[in-house]
Amino acid sequence: MNISAAIWAMQAFNGLSTFCVLLLMALGLAIVFGQMGVINMAHGEFLTIGAYTTYLLSQVSERWLPALANWYFFVAIALAFVLAGALGLVVEHFMIRKLYKRPLDTLLATWGLSLIMQQAFRSTFGAREVSAKLPDWLMGSLKPTPTIDIPINGLVVMGLTTILTAGVLFALFYTRFGIDVRATMQNRAMASAVGINTARIDRLAFGLGCGLAGVAGAAFTTIGSTGPTSGSLYIVDTFLVVVFGGAQSLFGTIASAFTIAQTQATTEFFMTGSMAKVLTLSLVILILMARPQGLFALKVRR
Repeated sequence: MNISAAIWAMQAFNGLSTFCVLLLMALGLAIVFGQMGVINMAHGEFLTIGAYTTYLLSQVSERWLPALANWYFFVAIALAFVLAGALGLVVEHFMIRKLYKRPLDTLLATWGLSLIMQQAFRSTFGAREVSAKLPDWLMGSLKPTPTIDIPINGLVVMGLTTILTAGVLFALFYTRFGIDVRATMQNRAMASAVGINTARIDRLAFGLGCGLAGVAGAAFTTIGSTGPTSGSLYIVDTFLVVVFGGAQSLFGTIASAFTIAQTQATTEFFMTGSMAKVLTLSLVILILMARPQGLFALKVRR
């Protein structure tokens, strides 16, 4: 394989790594925004919770539990989901449930929450970015050809994303919880009339979405360093993914995350990162002008 083809292949793989983090973030936001209609501007901060959780566990394993140094990452994934999901339940109970059907108030309230959380991260961990020490088995790369290096951590994140995406799709389409979520999303009054506890569904769906963002944070530590504003750097792209794919379509979210991540990764090779984002955003805007409902809008009978 010549050098040009190898560069294209590695850029495509870099796009897949970005796609994985974007997809995990967007899956959570698709549930919160698409299924519930809540504009959660603090969604990125739940990613930061997962990232700092992974960082702290890496420090604990390095200093006090070296026997767990090679396995702490799996514990961090589970703990990031639990902590971010639990905080999501608290936020929904004390803030979000009072603001349903008030999108502007929800946007302002969660934006304020994001600023509070960022300052809390800054006060606790400092303003400087930190990096988790990855286990030895996550380091290094595979060489399918002499000119291509594929990072092992990227492959692990791709596997994690595949498992979680399949789990979310299964939960929403083949379990009672998923049926209740989709019924509440399509017709809240009728769902309540047939005995579905819509308040409980809202609470659990919001917690699930925040938990997935926490897992995205754990995955993020394998490709970047963590700072108080790390999550806010992804929030615009995540909203873009959900809207572009269709706010109520999980399959559209997957396709949209892949398209945006690959477009940015490819264009960044030929221009600066800022210009690549501008080009990607411009293309998305043009497509949304022609199809404002997104790529895969659900057809709902009225």
